[in-house]
Amino acid sequence: MVDAIRVRGLTKRYGALTAVGGIEFRVGAGEVFAFLGPNGAGKTTTVEILEGLRKRTDGEVEVLGLDPWSQGRELHERIGVIPQDFRFFDKITPREAIRYYAALFDRPVDADALLKRVELPDKGDAHFETLSGGQKQKVGLSLALVNDPQVCFLDEPTTGLDPKARRAIWEVVRGLKADGRTVFLTTHYLEEAQLLADQVAIIHQGRIIADGTSAGIIKAFGRPDRLVVEAPASLVPVLRSKVNLPMRAVGGTVEIEYRSKQEVLALIGAIESSGIPWTGLSTRSDTLEDVFVSLVGRMDDGVLHPPGAP
Repeated sequence: MVDAIRVRGLTKRYGALTAVGGIEFRVGAGEVFAFLGPNGAGKTTTVEILEGLRKRTDGEVEVLGLDPWSQGRELHERIGVIPQDFRFFDKITPREAIRYYAALFDRPVDADALLKRVELPDKGDAHFETLSGGQKQKVGLSLALVNDPQVCFLDEPTTGLDPKARRAIWEVVRGLKADGRTVFLTTHYLEEAQLLADQVAIIHQGRIIADGTSAGIIKAFGRPDRLVVEAPASLVPVLRSKVNLPMRAVGGTVEIEYRSKQEVLALIGAIESSGIPWTGLSTRSDTLEDVFVSLVGRMDDGVLHPPGAP
């Protein structure tokens, strides 16, 4: 697969402060790539360097084969950007905003078709100030698409939106991928990244601490799957006499780690024959959010050191 974005040894320093410390990653053309990290991790600095808004200190960066800083004018013709918490003129309408952007890019644009594409066909003549938060974000998406970009940078596009509005934005992102566009997504909603992204990178303290598919990161850093039984803690010693698996009592439930279906079947038999009353059971797997919280917490506690750290 051809790379839409390639980053090698990217470093950004502000005096003695290293905001980004020699990170590397690649984004394939047509992928949705989620770039995740807590506040202050170096996420925004990295994205602004990729967009050509900030000059790097060291390293190599290519977006669509171009250097974002030295070839920014050419690059901006081929990328779309929607900033976090998008805002525009209160009295302008979405249709007028699209035509205004089209004039800036000197491109013919069918405003109505673009509004339909971002699922906003009936708000073309509404003033921006009257739109809901989700509708305003959709206007931002429509403007990011005016120049028919190959790469779209979406900075926390669903922050503050209700569940229905968030899902509508998700469908727009899926549509961009279906069109073969590359989407560079930042978000604090980890389930959003897990649902949408082909590849994920987690940055903390200026370094990437995990990258790959969501499933791969969960497998590498997450806990084993657990069988969760609604039962008293007295079930634990009984089960330990029957099966050799890690388990613990947690707030009215018992969690038992397992590695195979055969172990689950053996566990259910042991639970049923224990003589201890239980009211239900379910399986539980770590999510990307679980792993993110664990990795960031371990790094903050000094337990985990990112790749390349001294």
